[in-house]
Amino acid sequence: MTRCQIGRQYRAATFMIAILISGLVSVRATALEPILIGFGESQTGSLAAIGKSGILATEIWAEQVNAAGGLLGRQVKLITYDTQSSPANVPGLYVKLLDVDHVDIVMSGYSTNMAAPAMPIVISHNKLFLSLFALAVNSEFHYPRCFAMIATGPDPKRAFSQGFFDIAMSLSPKPETLAILGADAEFARNATDGARVNAKTAGLKIVYDGSYPPTTTDFTPVVRAARATNPDVVYVASYPTDSAGILRAAAEMGLNARLFGGSLVGLASAAMKTQLGPLLNGVVLGEQWVPAPTLQFPGVMDFLQIYRAKAHDAGVDPLGVFLPPFAYARMQVLEQAVTATGSLDDGKLADYIRTHDFKTVVGNVAYGKDGEWADSRLVWTQFQGIKNNDLAQFMESSTEVVVLPKAARSGELITPYQAGSR
Repeated sequence: MTRCQIGRQYRAATFMIAILISGLVSVRATALEPILIGFGESQTGSLAAIGKSGILATEIWAEQVNAAGGLLGRQVKLITYDTQSSPANVPGLYVKLLDVDHVDIVMSGYSTNMAAPAMPIVISHNKLFLSLFALAVNSEFHYPRCFAMIATGPDPKRAFSQGFFDIAMSLSPKPETLAILGADAEFARNATDGARVNAKTAGLKIVYDGSYPPTTTDFTPVVRAARATNPDVVYVASYPTDSAGILRAAAEMGLNARLFGGSLVGLASAAMKTQLGPLLNGVVLGEQWVPAPTLQFPGVMDFLQIYRAKAHDAGVDPLGVFLPPFAYARMQVLEQAVTATGSLDDGKLADYIRTHDFKTVVGNVAYGKDGEWADSRLVWTQFQGIKNNDLAQFMESSTEVVVLPKAARSGELITPYQAGSR
């Protein structure tokens, strides 16, 4: 063999070794790349107090998973963008998450109004979509890869107010008239649509059915208009700023009704509770979960202990009983699906989630039609005995008693509602 031939063989061998080494390095680098999980969330604006608490809950999950070795042998990295509590910002952020960041898993931010605008983007990319407290967000799309983390069950629009009307019709004598107040926005429209169906079933006459623009700051006119019809029952579907404004307006004009409440979002947060104080008394509220003794599912109080220890430094809701357990539970569903399938494939994950049960801190979760929970597990409470604006009193379950379901009842309903009473 000539020296030239030996040289050519040597160069060829060296080239092959270089390719192999490069391949090994590439494989190793790919194996070490983090799993990217992305979502837009309200970090500023009217929904920020709630949205940021969900981010902390998700971060707690990521920290725990990464400390245990990650998912599929890879660390998890969260990518979040601020929606500024504006639905108009959502589509562009999700295009960025999917086309620029190339996230492996995409999820919604908190609320119907923030999840709905993301749906067309997610669907066009054929991605798995895990929503969070989004009411009936898939009822129009019927997208088979969308799964909800909200306790409304298979008929979400009706379920969201069903308990309120069950409580109303348990009064003696039975009420006859109803007023409905709701924002002209995705969430409130879905909630009030269901309320109208439930009212018809209950035989209640709707004497006032009013909506207001999401930009409303003075709620006196709409509350005054509702009061003028002298309704027996008042059902409200509102977001945090609206909820506070409506309760203040009701107190200012001394609104009375046999039952008042419904889906006033935000009242479960510490900021709203301490802001409104005694104005909450008598309000009947639909909750996703409260820490009543019969509702303390395995792991939930441990999670809250971890969350509350971090809440002050994170500048988020110190109670954490509204969104955080469900934000954490959503990640538990994802973790169990990824682990069981050994995959990040959107189709495989969707098929698994659709056909299996999941153990979470908010109880066992199974999915049915349109990716909603297979059964409804909403809780209905009433604020009672609130004396001032001090946060400590809200640590006691006696200030928000469970009135429905009966199996979890922790107090008796107080009627009638007298706005601002102590």
